[in-house]
Amino acid sequence: MRGAIIGDVIGSRFEKSNHKSKEFDLFTKQSRFTDDTVLTIAIADSILTGKPYESSVKEYGRRFPLAGYGGTFKKWLAGLINGPYNSWGNGSAMRVSPVAYIFDDLDLVLDEAKKSAAITHNHEEGIKGAQAIATAIYLSRMDKSKEEIKSEVENRFNYNLSRSINEIRKHYKFDVSCQGSVPEAIIAFLESFSFEDCIRTAISIGGDSDTIACMAGSIAEAFYQYIPEEIMENTFERLPEQFIEVIAAFDKKYLINTN
Repeated sequence: MRGAIIGDVIGSRFEKSNHKSKEFDLFTKQSRFTDDTVLTIAIADSILTGKPYESSVKEYGRRFPLAGYGGTFKKWLAGLINGPYNSWGNGSAMRVSPVAYIFDDLDLVLDEAKKSAAITHNHEEGIKGAQAIATAIYLSRMDKSKEEIKSEVENRFNYNLSRSINEIRKHYKFDVSCQGSVPEAIIAFLESFSFEDCIRTAISIGGDSDTIACMAGSIAEAFYQYIPEEIMENTFERLPEQFIEVIAAFDKKYLINTN
């Protein structure tokens, strides 16, 4: 979950102004949390409190109304849309990371990822994207190699993870669909050599930079099991105290490695 939030905060200033290079300052005055962080915290809080996912997501979404939600999601938050709206967007995958820590069984993780997605993203691609990110995080927790993670995700979800970042970067454009951003985020993780390098690689692709870095970062945290303290501190400085409290409570309950 920390990795997802860090990716979101670092990537936030590049969403509207892509930077197709790994060379950039990680944090500036423009770095902030967005809807990716708000809804990740909402899912974690739901798990901790036992509130239904829909209730928690609506509660946090309404509490932070200017975080950068999509138009249809805003209507759902406002009650203008009742029930899920068949979305295939990457909102389901950006918020799923806490789910990957609550079970030591992949089938249970997959089922819970589907539940967390389906409150809004009940399209098969929306569910698939959330499940793919949750799977990569879970397998990282289980100390699987990158080759094993790649193979499992490709076989289970039929994503093409054999492309290179250099190939993707040349032509990649803004794409908020799961099918057009989740594989790219996973590839950014697979090509990385550290947590920080993963975030830099994800952002260098372009497109929906904060969400791609959020998804990639969520996997990198579980795989590398180390986040530089300076990166953590700079991120936490930009979060409300309530978010930090949820993160601490989740870490304590689910024994997430916090360096």
